[in-house]
Amino acid sequence: MSKHSTAHSREQGYREKALKMYPWVCGRCAREFSGKRVSELTVHHRDHNHDNNPEDGSNWELLCLFCHDNEHARYTDQQYFSDSSTATPKVKQATHKAFEGLGALLGKGSEEKT
Repeated sequence: MSKHSTAHSREQGYREKALKMYPWVCGRCAREFSGKRVSELTVHHRDHNHDNNPEDGSNWELLCLFCHDNEHARYTDQQYFSDSSTATPKVKQATHKAFEGLGALLGKGSEEKT
């Protein structure tokens, strides 16, 4: 059995369990799903570890495709911008003063007109 088919089998197992445990509602946007649209619900691992699948489903939540993509993008950004998983992204503070000397320039211009 290949690595891909093993991962796919594992995924189908926890997906089926999660769909039986939880209502078919996105945990973020609260959209409801039924029928063929249930395929748009994904199982999100709260700790982002796809190998952590406790039988009680405590590491899972159902998210729609859009919210799931958004959650992973936020997680990736957080990992990229911070050294701890709970910190706010750090951004360098600007040091350039765009209007430095503007007062002198404006004052000089008004003196020439009078």
